[in-house]
Amino acid sequence: MALLLLLSFSAHAELPASVASALKAAGIPAKNVAVYVQSVESNNATLSHNADKSMNPASVMKLVTTNAALDLLTPAYRWKTEVYRDSDVVNGVLQGNLMIKAYGDPGFKAQDFWRMLMSLQQAGIKEIKGDLVIDKSYFAKDVANKKTFDDETWRAYNAEPSAFLVNGRNTSFKFIATDSSVSIDQEFELNEIQIVNNMKLVQGACGDWRSRFGYVIKPNASGTTVTFNGTFSPDCGERYLELSVFDDEKYAFYTFKKLWCELGGSFTGQLKVQEVPSSAVKVLEQFSDPLAYVVRDINKWSNNLMARQLLLTLAAEKVGVPANEVKGATALKTWLADKGTKFDELVIENGSGLSRIERISAEHLGKMLVSTYNSPVMPEFIASLPILAIDGTVKKRLNDSASNGRAHLKTGSLDGVSSIAGYVLDANNHRHVLVMLVNHPKAAASKNAQDALIEWVYQQP
Repeated sequence: MALLLLLSFSAHAELPASVASALKAAGIPAKNVAVYVQSVESNNATLSHNADKSMNPASVMKLVTTNAALDLLTPAYRWKTEVYRDSDVVNGVLQGNLMIKAYGDPGFKAQDFWRMLMSLQQAGIKEIKGDLVIDKSYFAKDVANKKTFDDETWRAYNAEPSAFLVNGRNTSFKFIATDSSVSIDQEFELNEIQIVNNMKLVQGACGDWRSRFGYVIKPNASGTTVTFNGTFSPDCGERYLELSVFDDEKYAFYTFKKLWCELGGSFTGQLKVQEVPSSAVKVLEQFSDPLAYVVRDINKWSNNLMARQLLLTLAAEKVGVPANEVKGATALKTWLADKGTKFDELVIENGSGLSRIERISAEHLGKMLVSTYNSPVMPEFIASLPILAIDGTVKKRLNDSASNGRAHLKTGSLDGVSSIAGYVLDANNHRHVLVMLVNHPKAAASKNAQDALIEWVYQQP
């Protein structure tokens, strides 16, 4: 009996031949890989390799954050944004300040702002004599004072959270070749951004288009200037570069002025950031889409900033205001403890996986996924994950495989980290949890090994 148990353990610990072969071809030692596979119908692992090892999961950490949020806040949770005034309205003229009190909505877009301002005008305010006041006190002040993840200071993924986050502070620059030149436009145009286009049109394959040009950003008194230098090929079609060239306050202020003017409103005031006084009068409040919708944007497209906003929302709702990342980590760990689990190796920095210090084991992540499958929020959680070969970050994976469309998987990648985790429905219609974490300088080359593992799970008897 002891021998049989030992052999069983060895079988569980040994990687499938196809996975081991792909890792060897990529130059990645098995010791740098953690794998955990378990049927959702079983209490035991099918495959466990280094599964108790503490690993950097990259964006797969979003599974923990979104799972906890769905469970703790419910899929129906909505964020609110409130509008106040501190003076009377006479014949459509607000004699004082317009005030916005924000609560960290991660998906507040320009169209949501437009809808809110339209409602404000329908409430009888056409002209604002005072200033625009933004109250961001729901989040702690220091949540926006962190160092960027890397040297790409202006890239959108490096934008910091904010209680009032409009469009994710994201300016999307669209590149497209015309007959004789390269056109660069803002997807949502702000007058405060001036583009200097020094791009040259060249023929040839698109290839690594992003490496063929650079940009320089120079803030000034009236906004900022973005200068592009380099080349672009017609073969690239339309391409986009997302940059965050303003802080959260300026981006919100410039967007407000643009939309208010387009709606026919009048405003000549300035921006102030301070708390709404208790004497202010609430004019209206607007609610976001339900959390069940928001987690789809977070997981399918691996939106780091939205995940960070979500962790801070958990902090505020479950630990206390003002929210910060430490409180968010406390909320997650308390949630796990209340479920009777304890992940000693778990390290939460911001809940998005855009971190060098976040850690979790493949086994604990896998067991969490099994538990989630048997929980009330299972439908919303699985629906938030990218569908293999169909959408999200796995749209171009295993397109010609029989497993096409039969897996919901979240990916993660950083320099030296590559990961994948989620659910696979095998050929016999049994569902399995799959987790694979790779921490190695050549981790980016582990894609074939990950695909081999997906195929192996799909072929389970």
